[in-house]
Amino acid sequence: MAGAVPSRPGPADAQGQSSPRPATPGGAENSAALLISCSGEGFARARAFTRDTLRCWSLDHRGDDAALVITELAANAVAHGVPRAVTGEAEVWLGLVLDPAHLLLTVSDPGEEPPECATADTSGLLEHGRGLYIVDALAEEWGWTLRPPAGKTVWAKLSTSPPP
Repeated sequence: MAGAVPSRPGPADAQGQSSPRPATPGGAENSAALLISCSGEGFARARAFTRDTLRCWSLDHRGDDAALVITELAANAVAHGVPRAVTGEAEVWLGLVLDPAHLLLTVSDPGEEPPECATADTSGLLEHGRGLYIVDALAEEWGWTLRPPAGKTVWAKLSTSPPP
């Protein structure tokens, strides 16, 4: 799976923004990327970008799950990856890659620590620590890979099939 995840999603324009590109009949345009800011506004852009891209790809039925997964991965990147960055680069990139059966969602950050699921809390009152459990529940599979020379990409794979 590591080979399917680019070392840095791209391309983007000079402002660090890219627009979703719909899949063409020949399937040539099947990926999109976005550089987000490490803020609530960045998370809102991430959700809108994900939904807009999936709408262009006729995958509206996966919009809610994909937006939730991308938000959780981006929040983890900002909370854990950016503060532990080896370099001064604090960029968080989102990537969406489509193949006929799956949608691959990626979030790349400058940190190198592996993502960790928080210890389960039986009270259910914790405000943080459930993000990767949500990702695990919604994705067919998920994982991470290092990005040389520094950073990592966390990915989640969703089916493109409509729910039963």
